[in-house]
Amino acid sequence: MTESLSLGFSPCPNDTFLFYALVHGIVPLPGLQQPPLLTDVETLNGLVRKGRLAISKISCHALGHARRDYALLASGAALGRGCGPLLVARRDLDPATLAIGRIAIPGSLTTASLLLRLWQPTCHNLIVLPFERIVPAICAGQVDAGLIIHEARFTYPRQELIELVDLGCWWQELTGLPLPLGAIVAQRQLGSAKIAAIEKAITASVLYARENPGEPTA
Repeated sequence: MTESLSLGFSPCPNDTFLFYALVHGIVPLPGLQQPPLLTDVETLNGLVRKGRLAISKISCHALGHARRDYALLASGAALGRGCGPLLVARRDLDPATLAIGRIAIPGSLTTASLLLRLWQPTCHNLIVLPFERIVPAICAGQVDAGLIIHEARFTYPRQELIELVDLGCWWQELTGLPLPLGAIVAQRQLGSAKIAAIEKAITASVLYARENPGEPTA
């Protein structure tokens, strides 16, 4: 009997692009459950920590909490090169204000939240919100600033918000390295042969999307 494989990934363009061929059956992976679970990455982080998904996208920050039970796959990772999560607000804020201000973050185990604490360790009043609710919360005055990811990085100027810092640029200037944002993991209990097959299928799915870039975006 083929083992049933649950899959979770986020609705961000990176993930829908790379998993397109896999979830549409263009690249076969025996046992893959359909439909996959599409949800925000912080929810996926939590599900992985509980061992609820066989294959999943995960924040690189959360990876350290899951290494015992999940293997990091070589395909499907998301790297930022000179760009990353943005801290935005309605007005410019100095470090003293940020230290006591209410800052919305898209999850405590997201890479974005770890970067924020590395950049400004004095920020302690962090409020976890689903990523799509952060910009509305800033606009409504419910928080003083917010850490935005996904498509909000490109649409926030429409709400007349200003960028305080691009944490991806800060990271690259600090380290000279690309920013590891997210990765794909598989449960170790699946065994090395099955994990290798999953990794091969994800690689093929990525290559298909690159060779047929119009299909995943149609």
